[in-house]
Amino acid sequence: MSSPAQPLAQPLAESVVQSVDWLAIAPPTLTAVVGLAVLVADLFVPDAKKAVLGWISVAGLAASALLLLPILDGDRSTFCLPTRQDACSYTADRFTLVIQLLVLGGALLAALLSVTALKDARKDMPEGEYWFLLLSSAAGAALLPASRDLATLIVALEVASLPAFALVGLRHGDKRSSEAALKFFLSSVTATAVSLMGVSFLYATTGTLYLTQIADRIQHVDGQLHTLAQTGVVLTLVGFAFKTAAVPFHFWVPDTYVGAPLPIAAYLSVVGKAVGFSGLILVTVVALPSYADAWGPALAVLAALTMTVGNVGALRQQATRAYSAVRLLAWSSVGQAGYLLVPIAAAAYTDDPAHSIGSTVAYALMYGAVNLGAFAVAALVGRTRASNRVADYRGLYATNPFTALLLAFFLLCLAGLPPGIIGLFAKVTVFSAAVDAGLGWLAVIMAVNVVIALFYYLQWTALLFRAPEGEPARHRLPAPLTAALALTAVVAVALSGAPQLVLHFADTALF
Repeated sequence: MSSPAQPLAQPLAESVVQSVDWLAIAPPTLTAVVGLAVLVADLFVPDAKKAVLGWISVAGLAASALLLLPILDGDRSTFCLPTRQDACSYTADRFTLVIQLLVLGGALLAALLSVTALKDARKDMPEGEYWFLLLSSAAGAALLPASRDLATLIVALEVASLPAFALVGLRHGDKRSSEAALKFFLSSVTATAVSLMGVSFLYATTGTLYLTQIADRIQHVDGQLHTLAQTGVVLTLVGFAFKTAAVPFHFWVPDTYVGAPLPIAAYLSVVGKAVGFSGLILVTVVALPSYADAWGPALAVLAALTMTVGNVGALRQQATRAYSAVRLLAWSSVGQAGYLLVPIAAAAYTDDPAHSIGSTVAYALMYGAVNLGAFAVAALVGRTRASNRVADYRGLYATNPFTALLLAFFLLCLAGLPPGIIGLFAKVTVFSAAVDAGLGWLAVIMAVNVVIALFYYLQWTALLFRAPEGEPARHRLPAPLTAALALTAVVAVALSGAPQLVLHFADTALF
């Protein structure tokens, strides 16, 4: 009885087998493997030598970033349907590689900051679990921009988010850390539930999870299912708006950044945003271009609200005597998220959406480098000033001239002022995307917000060069912190000297 069945089973088996391009999936795979290796090694490494786990993690992230080089030769796709080579679950195109570079580079710098932070607080945080969670989150974040079906997209989003909850609340006995983790957890769970509901509606109306197939089929949805499709689009966008910290879904950001270990706050400010924005781009521009008349205006309004609330929130911190530098950077990151949303919204109003998305990518690369640099300086000051108030930076130039100059440069980049040329050019690129798309009102709101942001960025910069009050604190630079500062400084200065290294992403198609 079994022999006649074999000829029937063979073609069926061949039809479901998918080839795997191991080189294409190597960056997130290596990151995950190193994370598992660190978790196992933690069982055998004595407490006195736990620091080696951190350096293994740093080396693993650096190796994962280097694995992007062999796949620069062209687009690579894997886990494709045998009958439809354009329907794939994983695609390593130019957009994917740029976002993976941002994610792995940001995780690498966060890891360098973490080496020093864990050494200073070894009793408060378990090192093995810390590195495992950080690498796991980085693996999920690197997977997300390559995801080309909704199932992989949601799984990658959760792999990036779930370890981050634990990282925020990993400090033993710290009530502020626990509260921050709880707020982050509840907001992210809500976002995931909303996203899953939206995804289920999209699947119900199109019968597929692949983004390219959704783009084709959703245009021809039966009239009875049109409302269901619209609801799915709205719910999916709302879910990703939580992840990008867009207003009014930003409420968790300030408390989470302040309560989390500072390297994790830096990680969330750059890698967390890269995850949310890359997912938002894939859902809107790749999967739902035919619904641009729905998500375009919604994202434009979200961009205006986000940049305004973020910058006004940062400005309000000036009224507090002991306002935290990390809280100020948190509100600043909300404002910067508004700028990042502008070109995505503009993509709905132009015939060349890839050009608009290129503006977002260019701005994200600039923001990632200089924001991580600002957090690196905050990590240095926080070693001697536990409260890490902005007032603690007064007179930093008198004790650490190089560090003060670097922070001033990073803040001027975020403000878009010379000599932070890359910040100025990136803002002009985003502004041009809005104007070219006919969103003049949004460009005006952005210009007003840039002026508002100048006040708190310049006030903090001026404070660095004032005469210190009392005995100035001496800040010693450990080797990992020095490496993080040097890397961000080299990248930021190089980009300001040659902004075309980043801005060419806004002039060429990414997809």
